[in-house]
Amino acid sequence: MFKWVYFAFFTILIFSSNSWATSSVEVLSMRDRAALIDNILVKRVAQLLPKLMDEHQLDMWLVISREYNEDPVIKTLLPATWLSARRTTILVFARKADGSIGAYAIAPYNVGDVFEKAWDKSKQPDQWVALNELIERYQPKTIGINQSEHWAHADGLAATDKDNLLTHLPEKYKTRIVSAEPVAVGWLEQRIPEEITVYKDTVKLAHEIIAQAFSNQVITPGKTTTDDVVWWLRERIVELKLQTWFHPSVSIQRSDDAAFESVSSLVHDNAQQIILPGDLLHVDFGITYLRLNTDTQQHAYVLKPGETDAPDYLQKALLSGNALQDIFTGEFAQGLSGNQVLVRARKRAIEQGLTPTIYTHPLGYHGHGAGTTLGMWDSQAGVVGDGDYPLHFNTAYAIELNNAIYIEPWKKEIRIMLEEDAIFDRSGVWYIDGRQTELLLIKPTL
Repeated sequence: MFKWVYFAFFTILIFSSNSWATSSVEVLSMRDRAALIDNILVKRVAQLLPKLMDEHQLDMWLVISREYNEDPVIKTLLPATWLSARRTTILVFARKADGSIGAYAIAPYNVGDVFEKAWDKSKQPDQWVALNELIERYQPKTIGINQSEHWAHADGLAATDKDNLLTHLPEKYKTRIVSAEPVAVGWLEQRIPEEITVYKDTVKLAHEIIAQAFSNQVITPGKTTTDDVVWWLRERIVELKLQTWFHPSVSIQRSDDAAFESVSSLVHDNAQQIILPGDLLHVDFGITYLRLNTDTQQHAYVLKPGETDAPDYLQKALLSGNALQDIFTGEFAQGLSGNQVLVRARKRAIEQGLTPTIYTHPLGYHGHGAGTTLGMWDSQAGVVGDGDYPLHFNTAYAIELNNAIYIEPWKKEIRIMLEEDAIFDRSGVWYIDGRQTELLLIKPTL
């Protein structure tokens, strides 16, 4: 009996796993992913980095890390087959007279195809002396290191590594040390065309996974819990050989006496609940693929017996969220700060009768990426530091916001919480794989 139950249990698991085995998006093999990542890195160093270093007049950029304590930036510069730094890894970018960038690795191992090996330990046993020899060759007027007050992403130089650098650096160069913050942030923030192409498939894949999660294939009203859906999402990501950069959340708003705790939802602190007909569901979900991250929030409605569509008042509520998106993205302009866009968008939205909360952030190598912050859920007057940073073209954003709206049939206020991934370029803001304009529908139990 036990053997039969054991076999049946794993048969169910296998069937469940294979039921979503196909996707309209081809997920590359690990070998093909590595080749594409390395190809993109070569192009980013050749195309993006010279512009950034020229714009911010940085002659040399040092990225220094020890194994197991990696700088956030160095992880975006290593070959795909390197999962961490090795021993002490020093990467150096130097502006050349012809406008190109020399890329060097002062490390005990070869660091892929981008970096020229600039240390022969058999000839020069001291790694820091080898660095000084390279610095003397270029004699830079400015030497950038990864230190930043406002961006953790650009503040990755560990104290011991900085001490070692300054201890060994010739005296004349110590006064030339500057923060590489604008170059590091720009490097993390801005996307090249090949990455935007990758994003189109990745965001589409994220949308497909959400649609699968918010369907009767996964949810049986009256039985399935919010936590069941969350863990289905985690399992689905693994099945596709992907990763997530945060644990998903699924929450419920419904016609009852309970006030919706929006702050609790935003910090992913929702208690497990059974999903019932008439519920308005919300998901917050992100995946990582080819070093890029998505971040998406959408809504679904659980149909009651006899219903074929969501109630008009909920569909209109969703459209109010779309209206806020339009107002907000309509204010994007290169050179404006995140705080300026936030103030203008909130003013317009309030004048049009909306109740907005805006907390949008860049996307890229990190889910909460480096770049212009446009509000936080607990800071609607603006964000000091990264909110003062100007918008740049060719940047991906998670357009994240919510609109509070009173639902008369429920006698309570709800929040339409939306997050869709978009690109800001010279044409304006455009959604990478469209945006949600209709509620996803889940049928009641038959």
